[in-house]
Amino acid sequence: MSLLTLDHIACQYDGQTVFQDLCLDIQAGELACLLGPSGCGKTTALRAIAGFEPISAGEIRLHDKVISRLGHSLAPEQRNIGMVFQDYALFPHQSVFNNVCFGIRKLARAEQKARAEKLLAVVGLSQYAQRYPHELSGGQQQRVALARALAPQPAMILLDEPFSNLDVDLRERLSLEVRDILKDQGITGLLVTHDQHEAFALGDQIGVMSAGKILQWDTPYRIYHQPAARFVADFIGQGAFIQGRLVAKHLIETELGQVSGTAHCDCPIGSPVEVFIRPDDLVTTTESTEATVMATVEKRAFKGAETLYSLRLPSGNLVYSLLSSHANHPLQSQLGLRLVATQLVAFPSV
Repeated sequence: MSLLTLDHIACQYDGQTVFQDLCLDIQAGELACLLGPSGCGKTTALRAIAGFEPISAGEIRLHDKVISRLGHSLAPEQRNIGMVFQDYALFPHQSVFNNVCFGIRKLARAEQKARAEKLLAVVGLSQYAQRYPHELSGGQQQRVALARALAPQPAMILLDEPFSNLDVDLRERLSLEVRDILKDQGITGLLVTHDQHEAFALGDQIGVMSAGKILQWDTPYRIYHQPAARFVADFIGQGAFIQGRLVAKHLIETELGQVSGTAHCDCPIGSPVEVFIRPDDLVTTTESTEATVMATVEKRAFKGAETLYSLRLPSGNLVYSLLSSHANHPLQSQLGLRLVATQLVAFPSV
């Protein structure tokens, strides 16, 4: 059953339409994510759900109850929705314990204390209860913000780019920790981010947004391996397009040879298409007899355990391959390539 429904909603800002006909459904207990570049409308959608932005069309429903429509907007504090902000928004003059208690001050003192202590234990900060926000690291402050949002026992929680102020390693680790906490507590969540690593770490379902539209709402696996739009393919992960020709329903002729897979385009047989190749779609070899085509190493980016190689095909097109860093191929050397993709993706040529 859907806990949250956005039913063809529209939002405007300073007279400009941010998005229209925006639809999504989030099931109870699900962790979802709106992923897209800056300016795509994802934060406005989150603020509309929270009640901070009015909508100009459609409906927002929580537990099948209308909380927003044109001319009617339930106040944010009446929506039973928690919010974790990008800048944490902690009260600097209040202790960690009092920050967590902020939204449950109407409860009896004993109940406040019990709930705050339980949540601080859940987020691993029991020993910091009497500290102040400035005495904590960024990751610890974000855990406090999460505990504070969970304290009123909301129906769902919204997270607005919550890890963007943290370094990369901490961002990924905290994304996984937050996912575990929300799953353990049975909380439904919606994350907004421009960082696909955060989205993949936290989301059961991901909606990729561009220019006010959700281009694909799907699992992380399908978003990566079966992108439904060219933008989704290009925005998620790394990869490159090469030219091809559709010779049969699931067979494409390319400079890498005839390759089979699912072509995500409604093209007549014989049409030119662009095939999207990810680094993990390619096998490399130094033996030309085992390769479909030889490519030249043009660039390489060392990433610790792996190295990302930029390889120039004879046609001039670039493709990418991710290899163990133990394989140290010098610039301008030749590598043989063979395509091993089982879920090939293609789009009409542009």
